[in-house]
Amino acid sequence: MMPAHETYDVIVIGAGAGGMTAAAVAAAEGLRVLVIEKTAFVGGTTAWSGGMVWIPANPKMKEAGLSDSITEAVRYLSNTVPEPANAGLRAAFLARGPEAVAWLEANTEVRLQPVTVYPDYYPERLGATSGGRVLEPVAFDGRRLGRALARLRPPLPEFMLFGGMMVNRLDIPHLRHVGKSLRSTLRAARLVSAYALQRLRSPRGTTLHLGNALAARLYASLLARPVEILFSADVEDLSMQGDRVAGVVIRHGARDRLIAARRGVVLATGGFSHDAVLRKRFFPSAAGLVSAANRAATGDGLRLAVTAGAALNTDATSPAYWVPASLFRRADGSRGAFPHMVTDLAKPGVIAVNAAGRRFVNEALSYHEFVLGMLRDGQGEVDRPFYLVCDRAFLWAYGLGRIKPFTRKIRRYLAGSELVEAPDIAQLAGKIGIKPSTLSATIAAYNEGAKEGRDPEFGRGSTIYQRHLGDAAHKPNPCVAPIVREPFFAMRIYPADLGTAIGMRVDAQARVLREDGTPITGLYACGNDMGSIMNGNCPGPGIMLGPALTFGYIAGRHLAEGAAMASSGAKASV
Repeated sequence: MMPAHETYDVIVIGAGAGGMTAAAVAAAEGLRVLVIEKTAFVGGTTAWSGGMVWIPANPKMKEAGLSDSITEAVRYLSNTVPEPANAGLRAAFLARGPEAVAWLEANTEVRLQPVTVYPDYYPERLGATSGGRVLEPVAFDGRRLGRALARLRPPLPEFMLFGGMMVNRLDIPHLRHVGKSLRSTLRAARLVSAYALQRLRSPRGTTLHLGNALAARLYASLLARPVEILFSADVEDLSMQGDRVAGVVIRHGARDRLIAARRGVVLATGGFSHDAVLRKRFFPSAAGLVSAANRAATGDGLRLAVTAGAALNTDATSPAYWVPASLFRRADGSRGAFPHMVTDLAKPGVIAVNAAGRRFVNEALSYHEFVLGMLRDGQGEVDRPFYLVCDRAFLWAYGLGRIKPFTRKIRRYLAGSELVEAPDIAQLAGKIGIKPSTLSATIAAYNEGAKEGRDPEFGRGSTIYQRHLGDAAHKPNPCVAPIVREPFFAMRIYPADLGTAIGMRVDAQARVLREDGTPITGLYACGNDMGSIMNGNCPGPGIMLGPALTFGYIAGRHLAEGAAMASSGAKASV
């Protein structure tokens, strides 16, 4: 279906978190908005994500009785993002992030709640907090979307139970204790019963959590206003009037069509995670081609902006936000990449080893730091293998990758070589191409300290962040346990990205800049199309979504303020 109009006030390209925020804000301020999405779904990578939003000194913290301040946030960022590049954008983020949260809650369907216990990734550094800077979306009833639920990108199937049931982070410990705790068993029973009722009317569960809930809330905000969304359409070019962006040329089916934008165009296409050419240009060779981002993130926004004279922000310590991922084939033949973020790496009884069979990193560090360790160890070597190694007790209690806890039948994972099994460490080493004596020595050295809950080599479990991701019920160290119960297992992991950090240079109003630092009139960017304000550093969970929502909000408000000024000027001239 083609757009209903030839002219809009605002055109947003991309329906991820940043783009939908910009659209929702502009529409709530009275502008006519068109959203153009290249796929058949809204949500982008956000719909697959944990939905965490990092915004220091946010109003929800105060409501929960947690203290924070911009001063403390500046102190923390100065210790985790030491580069001077983009300092002005970080200041804008800190100043306007809390404003964005308050505005969205007052004017849209977005509802966020503080995660009161979720430490910043470097809790030992000055200015860090133990929780509250991280916000998560409140669960959303998908039935409220009606038939439009079919347009919301489904979560990754590997993150659902029973073929379509979502669970939030607080449900997971209870599901692990089914049969061991009456409270946990009853909670699990209620979850499953509710899901069964939902499946009578819907092809999947309708209680939405995590990033799927955030995407749904933003989508509901668009549906509540006269925002048009054009699906399965490609933007071929930006339309220019002199040096001003005045609209877009779209291809929808076999037709090209020019659509004008009175106020401006917002680029929010999700970065370039799946563009091989741009990855080769900006990524280290050891990073390879594995990505956990939505496959539609192919650099469309960057290419459009460059043709209009935009400058790229390449001042990045890291060109992407990293996560270790394991690869597998689904039943339909599609390839999947499972991001190992919080479910297994920090749990007691698993270690990561390199191609030589030695540990190379503290496994309980943030997933971003974990992959930086992989890249350092690889020293530029392409396709260097890394493995997670555990025993039967760990696999049963915590799962590994997409293999969920308490999985009895693992044959299908073994058959596809996603998981490797052996009766002892020496044979496991032989199966994965590692010298048996080296891997055996690595396990023995780790086990020696693990018997007492220690990790002399890397200090695993030494910070509140690491312990938070471990198993609180495991004593004395929630992150450390021996690997002793046969059979033993290995799973190959790859350096992968969650999203790109290199993008367009923008100013504090989210306007795209030229090489000389002047803004391109009518062109804005947010999300991963915008260069990372953290320069590719990862100080906390939600470090992509926090700026995405904030600068989407900033773009929407600036567009609306520009429209209001134009209207006032026109009236004054009359």
